Amino acid sequence: MSPGTALQQGHDDRVTISTEDRLAIHELVALHGHLMDEGTLDRLSDLFTEDVVYDLSPLGGSILRSVAEVREVAEQLGSRNPVAHLVTNTVVTAEGDQVAARSKCLGVQRDGSVGSGTYDDVLLRTPLGWRISSRRVSLRREPLTP
Repeated sequence: MSPGTALQQGHDDRVTISTEDRLAIHELVALHGHLMDEGTLDRLSDLFTEDVVYDLSPLGGSILRSVAEVREVAEQLGSRNPVAHLVTNTVVTAEGDQVAARSKCLGVQRDGSVGSGTYDDVLLRTPLGWRISSRRVSLRREPLTP
């Protein structure tokens, strides 16, 4: 790959991600909470590829296969959606030509209860910028037991 591209060959054949792209990916992952909490579901294409695979099966849900399906499920949940989607501890990695982000997420419900989980994302650079092409959402229900 040529210098200045998002993915550059590093030492020992590892791929590195530019600081500019790393920041753009962090902001993209954070955008999810803003769009969902504001109800601006018409902007989900700013976040996901049109053919996104959004895996909710670890939560007992289904695997959604488009932006339209993600929007439809969010609309069906209505007031059962969290009032706040928070994301933190995002780690961006690259292997081959694939970029991944792993983030901790918190969902605050209307009654004040909070759930903790993980977003495992695969990202693609598109002509419109970085987009999430795959997301798996899992919950953490039990603390680590040494």
